[in-house]
Amino acid sequence: MAQVELIMPKMGESIMEATILQWVKKVGEKIELDETVLEISTDKVDSEVPSPVEGKLVKILYQENDVVAIGQPVAIIEAEGVEDHRTQPLVIEEIEAAASSPKETMVEIPKSTANPSYSAEPQKSNGSGSEVFYSPLVRNMAKKEGISNEELDGIEGTGKDGRVTKKDMRAYITNRKNLKKPTSEVQTKPTKPPTPETETTPTIQYSEPSDNVEIVEMDRMRKLIAKHMVESKRTSPHVTSFIEVDVTPIVEWRNGIKNDFLGKYGQKITFTPVFIDAVVKGIQAYPRINCSVEGDNIVLKKYVNIGMATAMESGNLIVPVIKNADYLNLVGLAKTVNDLAARARANELNPDEIQGGTFTLTNVGTFGSMMGTPIINQPQVAILAVGAIRKKPVVLETENGDVIGIRHMMIMSLSYDHRVVDGSLGSMFLKKVADILEAFQPPQEI
Repeated sequence: MAQVELIMPKMGESIMEATILQWVKKVGEKIELDETVLEISTDKVDSEVPSPVEGKLVKILYQENDVVAIGQPVAIIEAEGVEDHRTQPLVIEEIEAAASSPKETMVEIPKSTANPSYSAEPQKSNGSGSEVFYSPLVRNMAKKEGISNEELDGIEGTGKDGRVTKKDMRAYITNRKNLKKPTSEVQTKPTKPPTPETETTPTIQYSEPSDNVEIVEMDRMRKLIAKHMVESKRTSPHVTSFIEVDVTPIVEWRNGIKNDFLGKYGQKITFTPVFIDAVVKGIQAYPRINCSVEGDNIVLKKYVNIGMATAMESGNLIVPVIKNADYLNLVGLAKTVNDLAARARANELNPDEIQGGTFTLTNVGTFGSMMGTPIINQPQVAILAVGAIRKKPVVLETENGDVIGIRHMMIMSLSYDHRVVDGSLGSMFLKKVADILEAFQPPQEI
């Protein structure tokens, strides 16, 4: 029997690590083909990892709550019916294949190019010369706390092969703080101007518990969302353009059709599928907005996968993706939007349903905001936010002169990556989407 490595699967284009929640199978247990071996979690979705072979679990390489880089082996399975005795990696291709399109031409950015901090290889620590693997989470915690490489090497790890875990880091940081003399006041002005030779990383000030302060630790998803948002701003120089749109025809159409639509298709009709349809047409007019960046290359996507930011009951956001949205009519978009939104809120999305997006739409108006400056969902280069629809007095041009009328108005904002999307392209795309919405014609099939 051959021994094969079970690899941590890729869960999305911007996700470089996952946390092991639970080992469903134990060492020595028999595993059927496609049977769940372990459960993992990212900031986007929780998922089960199935076995691609039939056999027996002979070794577990990481423990529960360990953070593992994408592409790393997590277990070894003794596969039945395979005569090759060499240990060979087995990637869970099923999870990734569903996200691919027949027109997929994108090549993933190598880890060393996309984000050096996510290297999955053992990393040499400065000073000691030893080769020790530190997970991205551990390195980020060390960076945040100002822990040097030499100091990191001195931390005693309790993980596999002495590896430093998140638990070890928390314990070390707590003890480290206790060794420091507490101060009652935060110094707001240095007593001596820093010089280039003496300037160091600013010390992070922490709030102390009191009757007037409650300290609540971020949950796992919020921590990862925060990290991805910071990385997005660090990766892309964000520029945001705004435009006001008269959506009166769309509002009147929806108010008149929503009951019949529900009766005919069994689906609620919201504004989201109308907005997505306009975005798709805007991308078709300006395809360079539908791309990503790989080093010095621009990767143009010939398929249109629209992500739609969805708020969960926990207050966190998740972005399910409508694949090949350019092949769906308004009814198809409405059904897909409703299905993905419902399952997103119930935490029932599959991994392939949150990856592969080429452009994202977020509706900040749902929460009453007039407009927003959204952060790009990497590795995309643009994201559109739609604000609240409000009745406003507007100047209207007529054959008999200008008049003031009451119209349903909405502000749209487009944030884009200024490395590859200039103001002219961003503004023209935004104006195109606005023109499509203002010229809305009710579909005849409905």
